[in-house]
Amino acid sequence: MIPNEDDLMETISSLPYSYDVNSTVKDAKEGFFGGKAVALSIAGRITAIRKSGKVIFMDVMDSTGKMQCFFDFKTLGDGCFQKLKAMNAGDIIGVKGDAFKTNAGEVSINVAYFALLSKAVRVLPNTWYGLKDVELRYRKRYLDLIINPDVRDIFVKRSRIVSVIREYLDDEGFMEFETPTIQPLYGGAEAEPFKVFVNALGEEDYLRISNELYLKRLIIGGFEKVYEIYRAFRNEDIDTTHSPEFTMIEWYCAYADYETMMGMTETLLEKISWRLYNSDSVASHAGGISFKPPFKRIKYTESINSKLGSDILSMDDESLFSEVEKRGITLEPGKRNRAHAYDKLFSLLVQPELIQPTFVIDFPKETSALTRGKRGDSRLVERFELYISGIEIANSYSELNNPIIQRRNFEEQMERFEEGDKEAEPLDMDFVEAMEYGMPPTGGIGIGIDRLVMVFTGQSSIKEVILFPMKRREG
Repeated sequence: MIPNEDDLMETISSLPYSYDVNSTVKDAKEGFFGGKAVALSIAGRITAIRKSGKVIFMDVMDSTGKMQCFFDFKTLGDGCFQKLKAMNAGDIIGVKGDAFKTNAGEVSINVAYFALLSKAVRVLPNTWYGLKDVELRYRKRYLDLIINPDVRDIFVKRSRIVSVIREYLDDEGFMEFETPTIQPLYGGAEAEPFKVFVNALGEEDYLRISNELYLKRLIIGGFEKVYEIYRAFRNEDIDTTHSPEFTMIEWYCAYADYETMMGMTETLLEKISWRLYNSDSVASHAGGISFKPPFKRIKYTESINSKLGSDILSMDDESLFSEVEKRGITLEPGKRNRAHAYDKLFSLLVQPELIQPTFVIDFPKETSALTRGKRGDSRLVERFELYISGIEIANSYSELNNPIIQRRNFEEQMERFEEGDKEAEPLDMDFVEAMEYGMPPTGGIGIGIDRLVMVFTGQSSIKEVILFPMKRREG
């Protein structure tokens, strides 16, 4: 039972429905130094109260910053002053008055009028950094955002990153579309899906693991530059770089290839860096990162071969699997195949060293069911992954547009599924049929927004850049 609930109910019920705000804290401070008008009306949360006789100072915080507010008994009178004394940190208040600068040089407001806008029934934590259970920060993100300005800054930057991506693609002539979240067949990546039951149809469908096959249908349909920023769902582990629900940007461009995608990626990431930090370099948990093009390129197979001292493409299956297993890695049932063996070796031997932006190019064909073959080497495909701070950020192809090969690749994926590989792609005959009507040569890419934000904000855990990360239910 909340103490004095009846009194609180009366107070809360009488609060105003709206408040006339004419400035943010940031604009108020900048306007003061810029010589603009100083009559202000701001609103925000009280974060600190300091009382000294008949003078009260309050720090009021809005989404742009914190402003000191000065309340003088002589100006406000006894009735208003008694109302002030009943306010607590956490309450939301509106204030009006003139800006002035204190002897310490701090821009403040000499309050002539104020109004309580919301009453905090619970008391804010006194200290937040002192909490040992960081999981509580994720469960109660609203408190994390109130108390910790650095956390708010991460999500401000995240919003700006997404805006820069949209701006860049729009300026390049791309069009943004929406594709289905619930799909009769999942596809476009190797991942285990979430299943859903659609009552209206009486059938089991899937939450998308990717939007790739739908955006390619748009390319076939005549839209030559398409993109979508979307939520993807993969029934996978939860760790520092993986979340079952995450955000992706994918774009596809007709008459382009993976070389085009590399150039666009370099341009976009440098643009983001300049927009956020006015520099082509940023600080990261793994050290300083330079986004000045061109990014380093290494070949996938050669990078592994240099660590092994032998050629992975020339090994028979058992020799390849042995290279994995002698390093203490078990290939799970259903995943005892060349694609997963290559991936394990790369992740262990090469990936941790890729701190600066690095394009890893030209993958073995077994790893990519949706990719065109490498020109000049039929053992490989034209695919790249971008790594920064040891994290995979992007995946791109010269997209396969041969329906006969595509069907065969899907059939091979189905064989892997029947052998127990739950991440193998299903046979999507509707997509194959769409390709049979003719798909132009196309370049495409998918970039993990969450991981990109990790890099640009110096975070080492994906939970720090997702507002409400997935958690096990309490209790």
